[in-house]
Amino acid sequence: MKRILTIQDISCFGKCSTTIALPVLSVMGIETVILPTALFSMHTLFKDVYRRDLSYEMERIAERWERENIHFDAIYTAYLGSVDETEIVMDMIRRFKRDNTLVFVDPVMGDNGRFYTGFDQTYAEKTRELCALADVAVPNVTESCFLTGYPYSEQQDIEQIRELLNGLRDMGIAGPVITGINTAPDRIAVAGFGSELFIKEYERIPASYHGTGDIFSSVCIGSILNGKSPAEAVDAAAGYVAETIKATMEQGGDPRYGVAFEKTLPLLTLGDGVRVSK
Repeated sequence: MKRILTIQDISCFGKCSTTIALPVLSVMGIETVILPTALFSMHTLFKDVYRRDLSYEMERIAERWERENIHFDAIYTAYLGSVDETEIVMDMIRRFKRDNTLVFVDPVMGDNGRFYTGFDQTYAEKTRELCALADVAVPNVTESCFLTGYPYSEQQDIEQIRELLNGLRDMGIAGPVITGINTAPDRIAVAGFGSELFIKEYERIPASYHGTGDIFSSVCIGSILNGKSPAEAVDAAAGYVAETIKATMEQGGDPRYGVAFEKTLPLLTLGDGVRVSK
């Protein structure tokens, strides 16, 4: 059984980050080890969020793992709350990465041409250093622009995406994948480099939920560990996200509570996953 270490926060309420990665990767048959960066009362779309930084505890935990000579087939990072936290995570990757360890980075920091609250260009520069350690990174278009310095535009053509992908590869990422590409009002695409350039286009679902990026990344890295190519992994991840959004829309309720991935987890036990690209 493959073993993955996921380094991200725990939001006690509102499904995202570790509370998505752990069940999703586990049902895909991957032993999932967690290293929480911080503890949140709920995710940051809520007001009056309590946050407890766990940087000190991360170091103590890592020391114990090193004493036991624990190793990982993959290391997966997502939302990180600060430059200091990112520096700690980079140290963790250097300490636990071996020759055959896959490093997968989801450099969460912005969307729609803007930084999320709490992030800025200084954070983007530190995230560039983190991405340089990655074998696979999955920024969205906005994050790709922040990382490479290319200008952001709301609509993207293939040449712009190729430039962004090449810019990400120049940073040292062997397998960059760009998500959230706006190809048409009713279409959205994902592009990346595996053995060659691939572009996957999907129907745009008119709904937005917190945590779907975490689902995409978790299914993507899980699929790669289970032997799929990057293009196949993207297809499986996008298909599962689409099915989960549909299930969430049918269920209704407060969108801040997150997606109803519990209803769609059985799909991840199927050998071929869910394919929806055209």
